[in-house]
Amino acid sequence: MIGEVLQRAMVFDRDEAIKRSVDVALEKLRVFREKYPFTENPEAIERLSPEDVFRRNTGEIGEFFRYIEYYLKPLGGLRTYPKVYLEIREQIDLFKHLLYVVVDNKKSLAEKVDAPWSEIKGLGGDSHIAKKIIFCFNYETGSVIPIFSTSHLEHFLNIIHETPWRPIHYGGLSLGKKYETLTEKLLKAKESSQVTSPWEITYFCRFLYETYTPPKKPQKLNIKNSLKKALTEQQERYARFMALLKKLKEEGKISAEQLRAYKDQWQKNPEIRQTLIDELSN
Repeated sequence: MIGEVLQRAMVFDRDEAIKRSVDVALEKLRVFREKYPFTENPEAIERLSPEDVFRRNTGEIGEFFRYIEYYLKPLGGLRTYPKVYLEIREQIDLFKHLLYVVVDNKKSLAEKVDAPWSEIKGLGGDSHIAKKIIFCFNYETGSVIPIFSTSHLEHFLNIIHETPWRPIHYGGLSLGKKYETLTEKLLKAKESSQVTSPWEITYFCRFLYETYTPPKKPQKLNIKNSLKKALTEQQERYARFMALLKKLKEEGKISAEQLRAYKDQWQKNPEIRQTLIDELSN
């Protein structure tokens, strides 16, 4: 992860107000999962009633989606409209089938996102509602994240990743495959730092949103050139660091073994790179 990002992470949420908000939401997630124990007992899906989805008589959102959209908002916000819940109610059997896919531990994240959500009007497109449902019922796996927008994930990876992250043929991947790829790369970036590795995933994602808020409208950027520039800057910095190590070795100030150790620290701990440079330059 880029050093500047880690520096911001080290001073993030000093009063822990955001952490408290996340902790409260995680407790509500626990309550939600007790009310709807679909992961632990898939047969409970059959007990989900149309009224849990949408209350036709009052025009109100049912309890299930009241949790998803409102009570669990700190675990990822959604932009929805009430009619989508009426659509789900009208196709409750199909929705239950999709829930079975969500809690199937033999299905990959890509398969869960690529399930036929679009057959219910309002659940297709970038499938934000589907992704949040998947997150809520797979939270304990450690393989899901509360970022549901593909463009937001791309935005964050472009900022925090040190090297180009897009795999070959990325543009030709299905929505689910893209989301799975983006999720894996974000989780790997989080775990690469001693600063962010201990953080709960929702807290890490809140840090990204608070610190690097995505533009309201996706900007048409020349991704290739921006990534190339970032890579060049990192390569040049690494080259200067190696030149410094070689100079110190030639002057007899460090041994070959120390040179290798410093090189290893540089690669494994991006957050201390500037500290290494400062120490070796003095």
